Formats: sequence, C-alpha cells, structure tokens
Amino acid sequence: MKKSENQIMLSPDVELNKQVDFKKVGVKICLYLPLVIWTVVTIYPFWYMMVLATRSLSEIFAFPPPMWFGRALAENYQILLERLPFWRNVWNSVYIAVMATITTLFFCSLGGYGFAVYEFRGKKILFNIMLATIMIPALLGIIPFFIMMRYFGWINTPRALYIPGAASAYGIYLMRQYITSSVPLALVDAARIDGCTEFGIYRRIVLPIIKPGLGALGIITFLGSWDNFMGALVILRDRMTYTIPVALRSFQGQAQTDYGAIMVGACIAVLPLVVVFLFMSKQLIAGLTYGAVKG
Repeated sequence: MKKSENQIMLSPDVELNKQVDFKKVGVKICLYLPLVIWTVVTIYPFWYMMVLATRSLSEIFAFPPPMWFGRALAENYQILLERLPFWRNVWNSVYIAVMATITTLFFCSLGGYGFAVYEFRGKKILFNIMLATIMIPALLGIIPFFIMMRYFGWINTPRALYIPGAASAYGIYLMRQYITSSVPLALVDAARIDGCTEFGIYRRIVLPIIKPGLGALGIITFLGSWDNFMGALVILRDRMTYTIPVALRSFQGQAQTDYGAIMVGACIAVLPLVVVFLFMSKQLIAGLTYGAVKG
C-alpha cells in the first residue's frame, strides 16, 4: 500500500515533468525547423548543379527536370576541355587569388598597424576618408579603373587584378580594429625600449598576435578574388588569361550552349571554395567575432 500511495503522490510531478519536456521539444522544433528548411534551400542549387553536370543537353531540358545523377559526366567534361583551356583558366584563378590574398594581408596589416599604434597629424581625417570609400559602389570605379590599367599597360595581365586592391579600405579597417583590441601598446613600447626596430615589432610581436584576424581577412580576400567577374571581364582579353568566371561566361556565348559542360566547370570552380571554408571556417568566425566584440 505504501508503494502505491507514493506512486499516486508522485504522479502529478511526473505529469508536470512531461509537460515541461513537451514544451522544450516544441521550442526546439520551432527553432530548428526553420534552420533545416533554410539549409535545404541553400544546398539545393549546389545539388542541382551537380545533377546537371552528369546530364546531357536533352536531359537537362526534359520535363520533369532530372533530380538524380546521370551518365554524361565524362562527355560533358570532354566538351569542356575541347572548347576551353579550362585547367589553364583554373591556374589563372588560383594564381590571382593567392597573390591577392598575400598582398592584401601584408599591406592591410601594415596599414592597420600604422593607424592603431602611431599618432600623427590628420590621422582621424585620413582614416575617415578611407572609411568613406567603402560606401562607394565598386561598379562606379570600373571605367576609371580600366583607364588607369590601360595607362599602366596592364590590360590582359593578372597583376591588374591583385595589385590595385592590395590595400583595401575594409582590410585596413579590420586590421586596425583587431590590432587596437588585441595588441597592448605597453608591449610595443617595451619592445622599442629593448631596441627592436619598428618593422621588427610588426613582424615579431604584432603578426603572431593577430593571426585570427589575418585568417579572417585572408579567407574573405581569397573568396572575393576567386569570384571576381566584372574586373576580370574588363581587363582580360585572351582565353589563355581568363579566370574561371570569365571562361565559363565565354563558353555560354557560343552558338550552342552546352549547359552540362558549364555545370561541370562550375562544380570544379566551387570545390576550392568549399575546401578553404571547411578548413578555415573556425578561423574566420574567430577573427570576425573577436573584432566585433572587442572593437
């Protein structure tokens, strides 16, 4: 009888716990269901791109549209190589993206170090003018950019796609905020007292501390350079100097556009971005969130 009485007394608590559990489950469903739906919506274009890469032109325009992989991948890949020097275009994109990342990290970190550590006349005015350039749409500078590159003789050369943007306003701003929040000025002064040169302070003290910020800026720069279409379209004239976006666009302008081959090229173009993001996503999030919280 005692056990039954205890069970009867505990039953309301058990029912209350069940109600609380149902509430928690309902809250989790409301939170995770939109995320799952958004994930499916985001992944679907990439899935469909990979499916079309394995289909022939007639199958792509069939009804209903194909939703699973076909057997035309090798054929589409062969068409891509016949009509484009595709792997040379891939190398052009890799070279430009890597050079843009290296030069941007060096010059933007130097500029951010100067604005964060040094005090000089007109510093705030110069910094505000630099920030104001971020508000100007990039497309407005396409014609002056082309005229300058033609004057320098850099038309149809890869250097025109990474040297002019080596010291970007956004990169300098990000590095300045990160250095200001993470590098103590007392540490810099102590290094000067010990006889370290200014560049030595930058190389031996500042750079090791701001590695997360450099990683974030490096990923942003690499992705932006890899996806750069308008600048490459204006500057590059020869098929051997094309980057991947311009090469695939020129492929589309032919008499008969083989969308299966284009999808093969697009899949290959996406792979480096996925690899970079998978290996460096933690570095990107750490660098951006640290700058947002501390800056």
